[in-house]
This record gives sequence, C-alpha cells and structure tokens, in this order.
Amino acid sequence: MTTRIKVLIVDDSALVRQALTEILSSDPHIEVTAAASDPFVAAERMKEGVPDVITLDVEMPRMDGLTFLQKIMTQHPIPVVMCSSLTDSGSETALKALEYGAVEIIAKPKMGTKQFIEESRVRICDTIKAAAMSRPRPLAMRATHTVPPKLSADVIMEKPTTRAMIQTTEKVVVVGASTGGTEALKTFLEMLPENAPGIVIVQHMPEHFTAAFAKRLNGICRVTVKEAADNDSVVRGRVLIAPGNHHLLLKRSGARYYVEIKEGPLVSRHRPSVDVLFRSAARYAGKNAVGVIMTGMGDDGAHGMKELFDAGAMTLAQDEATCVVYGMPNEAVKRGGVHRTLSLQNIATEVLKLCG
Repeated sequence: MTTRIKVLIVDDSALVRQALTEILSSDPHIEVTAAASDPFVAAERMKEGVPDVITLDVEMPRMDGLTFLQKIMTQHPIPVVMCSSLTDSGSETALKALEYGAVEIIAKPKMGTKQFIEESRVRICDTIKAAAMSRPRPLAMRATHTVPPKLSADVIMEKPTTRAMIQTTEKVVVVGASTGGTEALKTFLEMLPENAPGIVIVQHMPEHFTAAFAKRLNGICRVTVKEAADNDSVVRGRVLIAPGNHHLLLKRSGARYYVEIKEGPLVSRHRPSVDVLFRSAARYAGKNAVGVIMTGMGDDGAHGMKELFDAGAMTLAQDEATCVVYGMPNEAVKRGGVHRTLSLQNIATEVLKLCG
C-alpha cells in the first residue's frame, strides 16, 4: 500500500508500549509514529503529526482513558482502540469507552506460547486495520508479508451434507458482528420484546470482556442477556453471547436447541468465529433459523451465511449506510447468501416478523 496506517500508542507502561510497538511494526501496513506515557504527552505528539489510529490505555495516573477519549472525540475525532487489562474494572471502563466513540477493544499483550503470541499479533494488527477502515480513507491492502493461513469452519465442524431436521414451531436467531458491533447489537437488542425468539450471538471481542458486555446489555434490555455457557438452552426471551476466545456452536436435541462451547484454532482469523456459529445453525436448525450479519471488517460469517441460505434459513444483512465498517455484510451479499439488506434500525422488526 502507498500509505501505511500511522498509529499513536498511549500507555503508562513502558513494557506495554514496547510490546505493542513490536507487534504493530511487524506488519508492513502499519507504522508506529509515536508512543506516549500519558494523554498529556500524547497531545504533544499529536501536534507533530495526527495519527490515523490511537491505541489508548484505560487506566492511567494523570488522566484516565475515558476523559482523554472524550476530548479526542469532541476536538479532533480519530479512530481509537482501547487497550485494557483483563480486569473487571478495566472491562467495564473499556465497554463504556465504546459508547463514547471508541472503535474496538484489545487486551494488553502479554507473554505466552508461540501460538498465543502469534494469535495476539494477528488480532491486534487486524483490529488496527479495522479501526483505520472505520472512516473513509484510501486503504489498498496489498499483502507483502507472510501471514498465518486463514482457516475455515472445516477445522471445527464438517460442512453440512444433509438438511437439518424438520421445521418446528420455534425459530432460532443467529447473529454475527465485529467492528462497531457492540453498539449495533445494543440498538438491535433494545428493540426486542421480553418474549423475543431465542438468539445466539458471536461478537468479536477478547476473553473476559464478553461477560461484562453481556451484563451491561442485560441491564438495559427487556430480554435476558448472558455470556453463553456450555449446554445453555436457547429459549424465548434469552440471548446468549459467545465467550471471548471460544467458539460457539448451536446444537439440537429433539425440539431443544442448546449451545456448545468449543476450543480450537482461529477460524477466518477469529475465535469465536461467526462462520462456526452459522455453519452449526445451518446443520442443526436449517429453515428454523434466521441469520443476521452486522458491521465488521473482513469476511468472517460470509461463508456461513451462504450455508444458512442454502439450508433454507432466512438471512439478513446490515446495510452500508448504518455500518461502521461494511465488510462482513458486503462479503455475505457478494457470495449470494443474503435475502434482504436492511438498516440497523429495521433489523429487529424484520426478525420478529420472520419469527412470527
């Protein structure tokens, strides 16, 4: 690409600044232009050059991340990615930051196995690219370096070869989202009545943040929202959200739908993966399912959406005008897996209509 994504790192930990710099600098599409120990130093660095993306620590001594985020969004809006430690307070603050305009959350990098470090690098670099794409700017992504192979849902579940069981009276809704999805899901779920059909969601989010996200939604929605646990039943009035760093599958026993939590490699560069959820819904729900794909970068969910479509499910995609990043829905449309494209504000109404 002709212009690399310029990133400013803001974190009071020198070790985190160094780790993020090394991770981001390993991608030829990204350039770390400056690193700052707190928002005051960051403001000085921004006078020298405005970055394309800022990574922002949640908790800092002289000024916290939320306060600085609000200043950025009111004075000079720039895509911001919150970088948080895996703590309850950090998770809550990071989720609050998404409401204030942050694009995404990443967990602070830490040491681990070679596979863990490589997966962290993939996730962090992809998040920065997604943030850069969340506003109009030329971004010709020419791959010039070796990246890990992008695995399909085949590594978790074989592609369906037969139709799902016969249709029942109960519908099940499966939803996939990524960049911008936290606020999109909030809008969608707030519009649902307390007896809405059972819903299963994959939102790309780090481990431990999904529990706080589900808790926050449960406090404002009429439906019950929880982080999914293995063998949870999918029933009316309940929304299950995939736990971060685990795949989520829809299963069926007789007339009962339930979920399975599963480990495994990244699928379509994600864990949890929308493709995995959608494939399982195509196999075990078929025409009983309604699939929804929302805002997000990349193509996770596009293959699974086509499998849902082919299995007789009704499929909906969020439109470009209301997406933060029109990547995943666009790819699903291109593959011929979408029956209808709707604005975010109309998806809930359409889902309820399709579910009777």
